[in-house]
Amino acid sequence: MKTRFILIQTSHAGNVGAAARAMKTMGFDDLVLVAPRWPNVLRREETIQRASGALDVLERARIVATLDEALDGISHLCATAMTPRDFGPPTRMPRQHFEMLLNKELQALDLKGLESNLTQKPLPESGVAFLFGCERFGMANEDVYRCHVALSIPTNPQFGSLNLGAAVQVIAYEWRQALGGFAVPQSAPQGERADAAQMAGMLAHWEQALAAVGFLDPAAPKKLMPRLNQLFNRAQLTHEEIHILRGVAKAMIEASQSSR
Repeated sequence: MKTRFILIQTSHAGNVGAAARAMKTMGFDDLVLVAPRWPNVLRREETIQRASGALDVLERARIVATLDEALDGISHLCATAMTPRDFGPPTRMPRQHFEMLLNKELQALDLKGLESNLTQKPLPESGVAFLFGCERFGMANEDVYRCHVALSIPTNPQFGSLNLGAAVQVIAYEWRQALGGFAVPQSAPQGERADAAQMAGMLAHWEQALAAVGFLDPAAPKKLMPRLNQLFNRAQLTHEEIHILRGVAKAMIEASQSSR
């Protein structure tokens, strides 16, 4: 679904860069600025620094004079307003609204798909836009009234003030999660597991080393070695880890011999 982030009358250049960075981390790149304080805000040093590598988002960004110009191709408007407005749209948490929005969108697409099959005409792509007001005053009432919903990020009731870049990050994250999210990178391969023969050889080596340093009494071993066997089995050792443990055992034996 087409997704656009709209910043209205932004007064701090750094926040534009921070918003671009927040968008890119969640895979979005459609940024529109409505009447920002600085006409050259996309090229200001503070903007570029705070973007921290999201320069492609800044290069694609557009500056327009009015909100009407920023809404081309958008069918669903989401204000970001912490305080509900009289006569304004319903106020909802982002996650709650996104679930409702996508459920309705999927139902609408099913119906439109049926109509498209009958008419053989391409369907126009719908889009959603997230509107953010200026840092000092938030969103103007007339802009909120145009929206279908006012998104309110659940925050500490005693301190709900969010920096503009942080607010963009939260909304971008919640929207990306609603759309399906990104897979978490898998951890690096841990290496091939050691086989039973390698485990047995390592344990025999350790038994020799523990006896050499006086920790194990061969005449009364009790259950030390079976317990170590269980411990190492739970660790699911790799080839490399077996080599390390055998190196430790070797060093213990050599140290005991040199001290005699």
